[in-house]
Amino acid sequence: METALHLAWQGRFSTSPNPRVGCVIVRGEEIVGQGYHIMAGGPHAEIHALNQAGNLARNATAYVTLEPCSHTGRTGPCALALTKAGIKRVVVAMTDPNPLVAGRGVALLQAAGVDVTVGLCATQARELNRGFLSRMERQQPFIRLKTATSADGKTALSDGRSQWITGEAARQDVQYLRAESCAVLTGSGTVFTDNPRLNVRLFNVLRQPTRIILDSQLRTPLHSHVIQDSASPTILATTVTNAFSHQPYLDHPHVDVLVVDANAQGHIDLNQLWPLLAQRGMGEILVEAGHTLNGALLQGGWVDEVVLYQAPKWLGSTAQEAFRLPENAQSLTQNRWHTTSVDQMGNDIKWTLRHNS
Repeated sequence: METALHLAWQGRFSTSPNPRVGCVIVRGEEIVGQGYHIMAGGPHAEIHALNQAGNLARNATAYVTLEPCSHTGRTGPCALALTKAGIKRVVVAMTDPNPLVAGRGVALLQAAGVDVTVGLCATQARELNRGFLSRMERQQPFIRLKTATSADGKTALSDGRSQWITGEAARQDVQYLRAESCAVLTGSGTVFTDNPRLNVRLFNVLRQPTRIILDSQLRTPLHSHVIQDSASPTILATTVTNAFSHQPYLDHPHVDVLVVDANAQGHIDLNQLWPLLAQRGMGEILVEAGHTLNGALLQGGWVDEVVLYQAPKWLGSTAQEAFRLPENAQSLTQNRWHTTSVDQMGNDIKWTLRHNS
């Protein structure tokens, strides 16, 4: 199962909106077939493993990181393929919460006389697909907030200059975070200030993450990279309902305008936005934004994970902070976050924190 999990992880840049799945087929003490789901629309992990195993799959055991599917979508049901190949036992890390599966794959296997065991390495399997599971179980994406700061928690000088706080190793690591994500989200203020591309440029990927711009007044410049660069799809989330205002953006085929209700402050209602993005297949979203949006997301309780890159530099008290938050005395006594990892990247530190949900 650990081998199957490792295989599944290899698909982390390309399977969205599908889950990451690995499969290993064992006969006796020998692995006779293995595979992982590479991209949506392509063969699932079980099919790759069965094709490799061939006739050796008969009376063998299959280890799968997620319950085999039982329905026909862009591909056929994997549970049926396993039974037709003569697999005698299937070990599943976890059941699939997708309503189209949700135990039906296990039931199909058992009805065919296959011995099924569920729960091996379930914790690791859930972590592997936290975005997919968040979308299925909570009807909202898993939100990961990334920021890079100096040692005193600043992201830029008072005049906005910020290049480069962190070193090359940390900046390269961000490219991997983007590639793993279904989408990269920022606010229109960051587009105005930095004109970012928000795509993966360090290495070739089978699919680029979607760019999501929170722009309540629909003022994103038409000349900005997120509009002109067609390498990645772009969603402009706005409260503006006027179709005439949408059209200049929709003239770009890779751009879509998503209308969301406004909250009491006139900003985009994030409680409405997250389910809409989940319905569009967004399971894991990386936030790369400024202090206002960062603070609002944290204060609203929407952030599941923070990835904080810190450089051994001090920018001073008047420099711009990473998070604009009100003072919170409860934080002195209530620990709502825990550290999952601390890694050195060149001369910088990568600190990953997870919310205690």
